[in-house]
Amino acid sequence: MAAATHAIVGATGAVGRALAQRVVKRGGVPLLVGRSADKLDALAKEHGNAPILVADCSEPESIAAAFKGADADMSSLAAYAYCAGSITLKPVRRASLADFREAFDLNTLSAVEVLKAIEKPLKKNKGACVLFSTIAVQQGLPNHAVVSAAKGAVEGLTRALAAEYAASGVRFNAVAPSLSRSAMAAPMMEKEAIAAALAKAHPLGRLGEPDDLAALADFLLS
Repeated sequence: MAAATHAIVGATGAVGRALAQRVVKRGGVPLLVGRSADKLDALAKEHGNAPILVADCSEPESIAAAFKGADADMSSLAAYAYCAGSITLKPVRRASLADFREAFDLNTLSAVEVLKAIEKPLKKNKGACVLFSTIAVQQGLPNHAVVSAAKGAVEGLTRALAAEYAASGVRFNAVAPSLSRSAMAAPMMEKEAIAAALAKAHPLGRLGEPDDLAALADFLLS
């Protein structure tokens, strides 16, 4: 029996990299998806020349076309994690329509387009899918209108897809983390005092690590 392929979109980001490592450790094959061919090639070499797919998640039409034209064998694809995302923080009075549209394209619509492209093997293999939201959707935080709107859509989408695909045996879950260490979050943690204050606000007394999120996603995909 062939090892299960896991499509990891946003594979070169902090969470995507950690998830790819866990998938390989579990005996799976990561299909590494991202927009930088050089970064994907380097990551693939770390995991036994895992298959890669170059696609720009900020353009839903582009990522859909990339999956449909992929050379990688999708027949054993049984898991899908959409780890790409953005954090646009600004007061709503300064947020443009373009800000909201770009966030929606990247966080929500591209996730949908990938799903449509890989639906057939996911159904055949009764697979599992994990999307990423943010704690800001349920918590309500100032300056988070743009990202909360996009990620709120992700949560609604996840529930709708879970109902729609239940009869096919495909599972859907969303992970809604608080702040974790990543390139996206780095600007918020440049000053040590701010990073310490943010960490102190969490019950664990620390910020999240990429592997915290990857561990949960890997469990939900297994």
